[in-house]
Amino acid sequence: MAKKILLNEIVLAIIFALLLKAYIMDSRYVPSSSMHPTLQVNDRLLVNKLSYKFGEMQRGDIIIFQPPPSVESEYDYVKRLIAMPGDIVEVKSGILYVNGEPQEEDYINEIPNYEFPATQVPDNSLFVMGDNRNYSFDSHLWVDWLPIGDVKGKVFYRYWPISRIGTVQ
Repeated sequence: MAKKILLNEIVLAIIFALLLKAYIMDSRYVPSSSMHPTLQVNDRLLVNKLSYKFGEMQRGDIIIFQPPPSVESEYDYVKRLIAMPGDIVEVKSGILYVNGEPQEEDYINEIPNYEFPATQVPDNSLFVMGDNRNYSFDSHLWVDWLPIGDVKGKVFYRYWPISRIGTVQ
């Protein structure tokens, strides 16, 4: 009898974990330095899959997404959300502008050493960049836009390494 109860509890725990991973929360690791210094290689992250089902995306969110088709990647990316549909984004003289306003970016590794002409983000699309501006393959290089529907969730917590455990901004 005790073995049967234990087996039932194990099965329920597995089902619960699978449902949690499929619909609510996921775990990801950082494979590159494109988000340095905010995220570092091999950081382990928790992603809230429900963030944008019940709330709005915000500029500055760190998101997980399937990159646009032109990127030809089977892996999800992690980047910072810079501009929303209808926004005009530009990089000029090392400064990021959104809707003509210079952005205060205390989280970037170094200022961009490239220019990006003023461009309006299309409907149902996003513009994302890595915090390591000069070493990130992101919207400023892609041929096409990131569809909003390809966003999988918002990064909210780093659980590894222990020395850097905590919320992610």
